[in-house]
Amino acid sequence: MAAPRAAPPRSPPAPRRLRLLLPLLLPLLLPAPSDGLGHSAELAFAVEPSDDVAVPGQPIVLGCRVEGTPPVRITWRKNGVELLESTHSTLLANGSLMIHHFRLDRGGSPSDEGDYECVAQNRFGLVVSRKARIQAATMSDFHVHPQATVGEEGGVARFQCQIHGLPKPLITWEKNRVPIDTDNERYTLLPKGVLQITGLRAEDSGVFHCVASNIASVRVSHGARLTVSGSGSGAYKEPMILVGPENLTLTVHQTAVLECVATGNPRPIVSWSRLDGRPIGVEGIQVLGTGNLIISDVTVQHSGVYVCAANRPGTRVRRTAQGRLVVQAPAEFVQHPQSISRPAGTTAMFTCQAQGEPPPHVTWLKNGQVLGPGGHVRLKNNNSTLTISGIGPEDEAIYQCVAENSAGSSQASARLTVLWAEGLPGPPLNVQAVSLSPTEVRVSWNEPLVNTKEIIGYVLHIRKAADPPELEYQEAVSKNTFQHLVSDLEPSTAYSFYIKAYTPRGASSASAPVLASTLGEAPAPPPLSVRVLGGSSLQLLWEPWPRLAQHEGGFKLFYRPASRASFTGPVLLPPTVSSYNLSQLDPTTVYEVKLLAYNQHGEGNATVRFVSLRGASERTALSPPCDCRKEEPTNQTSTTGIVIGIHIGVTCIIFCVLFLLFGQRGRVLLCKDVENQLSPPQGPRSPRDPSILALNGAGRGERGRDKKRVDMKELEQLFPPAGAAGQPDPRPVQDPGDPALCEETQFSMLPLEGFSLLEEMTSEAKAPFAGPAAALPPQDGGPGFLSEGQATRASTAPAAQPAHSGQ
Repeated sequence: MAAPRAAPPRSPPAPRRLRLLLPLLLPLLLPAPSDGLGHSAELAFAVEPSDDVAVPGQPIVLGCRVEGTPPVRITWRKNGVELLESTHSTLLANGSLMIHHFRLDRGGSPSDEGDYECVAQNRFGLVVSRKARIQAATMSDFHVHPQATVGEEGGVARFQCQIHGLPKPLITWEKNRVPIDTDNERYTLLPKGVLQITGLRAEDSGVFHCVASNIASVRVSHGARLTVSGSGSGAYKEPMILVGPENLTLTVHQTAVLECVATGNPRPIVSWSRLDGRPIGVEGIQVLGTGNLIISDVTVQHSGVYVCAANRPGTRVRRTAQGRLVVQAPAEFVQHPQSISRPAGTTAMFTCQAQGEPPPHVTWLKNGQVLGPGGHVRLKNNNSTLTISGIGPEDEAIYQCVAENSAGSSQASARLTVLWAEGLPGPPLNVQAVSLSPTEVRVSWNEPLVNTKEIIGYVLHIRKAADPPELEYQEAVSKNTFQHLVSDLEPSTAYSFYIKAYTPRGASSASAPVLASTLGEAPAPPPLSVRVLGGSSLQLLWEPWPRLAQHEGGFKLFYRPASRASFTGPVLLPPTVSSYNLSQLDPTTVYEVKLLAYNQHGEGNATVRFVSLRGASERTALSPPCDCRKEEPTNQTSTTGIVIGIHIGVTCIIFCVLFLLFGQRGRVLLCKDVENQLSPPQGPRSPRDPSILALNGAGRGERGRDKKRVDMKELEQLFPPAGAAGQPDPRPVQDPGDPALCEETQFSMLPLEGFSLLEEMTSEAKAPFAGPAAALPPQDGGPGFLSEGQATRASTAPAAQPAHSGQ
């Protein structure tokens, strides 16, 4: 092994040199100081410490310079703990920290490695710099040594070594203990420790060593011999990629090296592309050697999957390999928080937006201490917005926004000044809140002790106790009123109240908040809808009320055949249930269903529905389930046949409509003629005539003074005339010209799909013309029901005992 040698001097890259010069240029670029003391009024960092690598046993200086109204006290933290003064480190006059002999954790002495922060404080507040990670320079042993290689003349040879170190070691190569000639175009040195030799010749044979060096040490790898044999046979060889690009994760401004080594005969052509189809570009892009892609000063836009392709000249034969490049960007601010001044009792808001890759996490500090949400402090929009409500003297401080991700961190600060006018009144006293009803609370108070002459009014602040402060609302009260009735509140809910006195110069401090809960009340009737599931089952639907669970509540369900006096139930249902099934019902019977909600304060009003399954069962009989079968697909579809079929169908529809219209018109004229011949003179028909109301879909019939009265809209659907569907008609067959038949025809022809239609007996109004059938009394089968828009008629068949199940 060769003797250790000094690492070749290296100048820092351009971006680092710029960062070192920036603190010197800032005084020339910044505006002149704004106060007479020669200092900026805002406490801020002109220079912050940066990440660095220290040599054990050697000194290191961490830079820090602060501007602000003096006196300014500067201290340092290591891993969050304040550093005490000692002989091991010194605080310089400009605020920088000097460590005299950087040490590692050996022999029980603490290591100087860690995260350092510069802390500055004056009478307005405290700020903390970004974290600077200080690590010791190291150099490991080689974990990959170059391997011996045999190649043909004109071929390709590749050596590789790998070693870890801080800072990243510089890799060079030697041949036969002599540094190789980097001006030789056939020799390509990649920064990651790869040596490529193309167009091999006999003089390339020899022993190669990898040399790694940094500020910590210099190491030399084992030797690897290259043997170059005679020229190849010249036979055709398929293109092949020996080494493809690796997956890389870099930080912006670094250099990406994507390796691609291909062989073949004839020699393949290497090209690069992006998998997403976007152009690679030309700025900062170069091809090193025979196919290595170098991207200098990478940005986030360079992230992506890169594809290396080896093409046989003159053909489409190709081989590909790909690697992913991920470029990270340290957090940087798009919007800095701004210093603000706000009167006491108002709301202060700071906004801070940062970007980076990966997206940075934002935290807030108040005078150097982590500030979390709670009380009158709220964080919104992924912590980018800080809101402080009801500010007071204790909120006056310097607030910092710290954005951090895996690539680095950044901080920005702003100051909050709380304005406090002289001679303001004190807070209102003896604030009390008394609940009067489920929706009202009376708040009373006494006037402040001092400075009450200038009071122009009071403002009462109200919010639910469980809500954040930003949902608070206010109500103004005159200066001579010391109580206020707050209405439109929610039942059984806790509210927070506090009050302020206002003068022309500002508001007093807030009174102590008080809590009061509104009284409870029985719940409102739940909205109930019914869905027919089949010929003998129903589904009841309503909205769940989870809030009932907080008040020991739920639902109660009752049901019965409408002809019976007693209900089945109650069926107790929890507040989270929103449906219930009734099955094994008699389709010829009308059912009355009642649902109510209850809580610890009692039962609310019930929602009642009358339900029948007759309509559903009749539609099922008339329209049995379709036994549809999928036809075998034909090889061709005749467009002409489809067009002809459409025309025929349209023509049939038109003829049917015309036939129905003319037929109906003729029948109405016939009925009118017969009625005019048979009826005696009568006065004008009352607008309350049952037949007119029924035809308009809004009839409200009465069965007599002793009949039970229920919801009229439902009764219109529930009491059909005698001779309903499914019952024998006792009336004789009538002549087509009979006016009673005309009246019956007017009802039966109403096309009211989807609507409820009332069919009423008109025996009293039509008795002189209806014949014997008109004198028949209505059957006592109970109410009927129009299920899903179809008119049904009640049946006198006995009701079966229903079965039910909850959902």
